[in-house]
Formats: sequence, C-alpha cells, structure tokens
Amino acid sequence: MTRPPHTRRDFLTTVAAAGAVSLVAPRGLDAATQRRSIGANDRIRIGLIGCGDRGIGVEMASVHQHAQAENLEVIAVYDPWRVASETAAAKAKEWFGTDAKQCRSVEELLDLREVDAVFISSPDHWHAAHLEAATRAGKHVYVEKPMANEIGELNRAYAAAKASGVIIQVGTQLRSSGVAAGCRDLLKSGKLGRISRIDQIRNGDKPYWYQYLKPDVKAADLDWKVFAKDRTKKAFDPILYSGWFGYWEFSQGPVPQWGVHFLDLVHYIADLGIPETCVCLGGVYTWKDEHRFTAPDQVDALWQYPDGLMISYTTNFGNSAGNVTRFAGDKGLLKLDWSNATYSPDGGINRDGSIRGENKVEPIEQTDHWVNWYRCMRDGKTPNASLDTGYQHSVASIMATMSYETGRRARFDKVKRTITLD
Repeated sequence: MTRPPHTRRDFLTTVAAAGAVSLVAPRGLDAATQRRSIGANDRIRIGLIGCGDRGIGVEMASVHQHAQAENLEVIAVYDPWRVASETAAAKAKEWFGTDAKQCRSVEELLDLREVDAVFISSPDHWHAAHLEAATRAGKHVYVEKPMANEIGELNRAYAAAKASGVIIQVGTQLRSSGVAAGCRDLLKSGKLGRISRIDQIRNGDKPYWYQYLKPDVKAADLDWKVFAKDRTKKAFDPILYSGWFGYWEFSQGPVPQWGVHFLDLVHYIADLGIPETCVCLGGVYTWKDEHRFTAPDQVDALWQYPDGLMISYTTNFGNSAGNVTRFAGDKGLLKLDWSNATYSPDGGINRDGSIRGENKVEPIEQTDHWVNWYRCMRDGKTPNASLDTGYQHSVASIMATMSYETGRRARFDKVKRTITLD
C-alpha cells in the first residue's frame, strides 16, 4: 500500500486519545448566547465562510434562487484568498443589491451581530473549527461535508454545537432527495428482507482535484498561513493551494469527499448509526506527475456495523467503468443512482415470489435541502441532515482515513467517543 509521506501519521495514537473530550456544554456558552428561531417575516441575513466554487456556485446561488420566497440575503463574506472574497462580494451586489462586508477573518464575520446564519464552505480541514466557532457565536450553520476529518476536532465541535441550540444542516443533500426517501420506505417495508451488504463503486477517468488547479494564484493575494492551518509547514505554492483536494494533509481523498455522501445516504436509507470497525487500503497508483498529489487515486474502505452488516466504498481513477450502488437483501436487490432506483429479486437467497421482475422505486416528494434549512431556522425544527447525522458520517470517514494511514483496523468506542487502532 502506498501511504502519504505525512508526519502526522506518527501521532495517530495521540490524536485518537485526544478525541475523548467532554461532550457537556463548553465554558462561555449560556442561554444568552443561544439563537432564537427567526421570525416568520424576518429576513435571514447570511454570512459566507469560504468563497470558492461551492460557496458561490451552490450555497450563495441557493440564497439567490430562494431569496424572495424565503426572505434571504448574503450580507458578509470571508475567504483567505482576496480574489474569491471580492468575487463573492460582487455577486452579492448583483444578486441582492447589498454591499456585503468583506471580512478580514472568520472572527470578524462571526462578531457581526446582524449576521443570523453562516454557510461554512471552507476547505475540509477547516470545517470543524469553523463549526465550533460559529455555534459558539450563536449563528445558525450550514456546514459542508465532511463535518470534520480529525476525531478530536469533531468531538469539540460537536460539543459546542450541541450546547448552542442553533439550527445546523450538514451538506449531505442526497438524504433530502425523493429517491432516497422512496428507498428508505422500501427497506422499512421489509420487501428486501434482511440487508447484509451495501456497496458503492464510484470510479472516474481522472481525479476530481485536477479541475480546480489555478497556477496563477499569487502569494500576495492569499493568507497562506490561515489557509494551511496547522496541517503543513510547506511554503505557499499555487497548486498546493488550489489543488488542495489532491493533498492528504487537507482533504484525505475520495472517502471524506465522495464516500461521505454514500455513507450518509445509506445511514439514512437503512437507518444506521456509527460502524464498529473499519479497514481501508489504497494509494496513488495511476496519477503520478509533477504535482505529486498524495490523496489516493484508488481507495477501498470496508466498515462493519452491528448485526452482521458490512458496507464497502471503492473508487478507482484508473478506469471509469463499473459504477454501482446496491443494497443486498436476502429477498432481493436494490440498485440506485442519483435520480433513479430499482429493486428486483436478484440474488435473494430467501426470495419468496413477493418481488417479480425489476421494479422502479417511486420517489417521495421532499423539500429542497437548502430550503429545509432556511425553514427550520424559522420553525425551530431539526433539519434533514442534522448535527448527529454529520457526527455519524464523520466518525465513519475518520475511521477509514486512520486505517489507510496506518494499515491497521480502526475501532470506535461509542462510550468514550474515541477511535483506536488494532
């Protein structure tokens, strides 16, 4: 197995132990800092943390799409890259007619009393810290996935968020799809019998991080120290910055990215929690070039859940064929893609004739994932992708990346909320 040349792996045991933090309310949080639900007719004023393709093209675009119906606007933006911040501010002016404040730091944005809620669209290695800071500041939060990629940071952010009373939606939008809801109902009906195995193979021609490369980014326009956090001591490089998805110290590759969408989806459909153990192998086998990417272009993770259920996730960027997502039951098989799902008696060792041929899973109409968050801020309800669901997929993902780094099996202690390595 090709493992990343990253000194952090030498400290995994320490990091795992550091996950045992108290999950009671942190000091400094009291009822006065907890946000009320926003009134039905009050405008929701949103700050954008991270102004990249996701922040502007998805999060901010959603606000624009639903601004009138849901009474929304973006009033503040922050990004360590000046060009991105200026782009977001210009887009806010175009879409909302507002002069969005270009903040010099996350702290400055969170200190703005007029900001009711924030989108956290920063790079993966910042999600947990930004979530903790935003909830301590009493802001409602939409945080992109994965919610965290270190167990210690995850537990601290989870504790702060739980104590804050704010409304949190995690960016695993597949659980708000009509197809997912239809599949969930199918499994609940028992038609497929006992589910023993769930698999996803998601391959591609080329790693997704290549599409983000910006070799012309200038050091003078970027606060490199803030972006890098404590994850690297390397000097600024435009490829290391813009292609951060491809570098282990920042993103850890396909499992925390594509795999988390799959994990959260199956957690929702099959009503699962946190796995007991995980093993994960992979490496950089195909895309070896001058960029020296360290995120794996092949990865295979296998999680064991209670009651004899196994889940596997595979990505290969050396051949794009063979993509499939399937739930194997003893009475039949469910297959799904982004917008369609079918079930059949195929392979069912206890098939009893109740399923005949291939059948379409009928979607169940759902509220848009982002609109669900906007409305929950007003009515105080729990969003579709809650803090707890984000915690579950993050633990599963971190188990996989720790196993990948060490070549050992990762095990979750649900009492201590720590991950150990066999």
